[in-house]
Amino acid sequence: MFNRTTVLILIAALAAALGLWAAQHFFAPSAESSLPATRAVRLFSPPRELPAFSLRQSDGTALVPGELKGHWTLVFLGFTHCPDVCPTTLAEMSKAQKQWAALPEATRPRLLFVSVDPERDTPDRIGEYAHAFHRDTLAATADIPALETFAKSLSMVFAKVPPPEGIPADQYSVDHSASMAVLDPQGRMAGLVQPPFDPLAIAADMTALTRSK
Repeated sequence: MFNRTTVLILIAALAAALGLWAAQHFFAPSAESSLPATRAVRLFSPPRELPAFSLRQSDGTALVPGELKGHWTLVFLGFTHCPDVCPTTLAEMSKAQKQWAALPEATRPRLLFVSVDPERDTPDRIGEYAHAFHRDTLAATADIPALETFAKSLSMVFAKVPPPEGIPADQYSVDHSASMAVLDPQGRMAGLVQPPFDPLAIAADMTALTRSK
């Protein structure tokens, strides 16, 4: 049964999704003709500039907007103690990453895993976790205010869920959006991929988008 926090986060996620849908269908101009048709990736037109952000990568270096330029990037929010959605998503995406591995490294699509549980997820931990699925996966986190700003810019949400009574306080969970944001080579929010994920379709779309520019 959903608790109150889960219901609220689902409502917020639905509102964000509806806002993106409305912007795409009623307020945006027609899609750029230079981009290929896609199956799994839902492109927005025009892409949306992201506000300034600063995350900390698993190697300790800063991840700022400029670091995400030059590649199509899929961004997924999660946490290493996640029992199902996160490991399943990263395992599925590793299949997509293998499909586009032959593309030039300088332009190859990237997957960015952002932990929204900085209390337990150190940079070292998120790096080990993400790289266990695929060595090329980028991993980052930040403090809660910075993560909230970053998630909001992607129209995503997350919230800490306290454990049931009698369970140790550090055994909490984190509800979070399950979709992946799509950033274009200019670092703009250009689309969305919603579950259930089809890794082969995602790989085909990301490969086509990479080759179109």
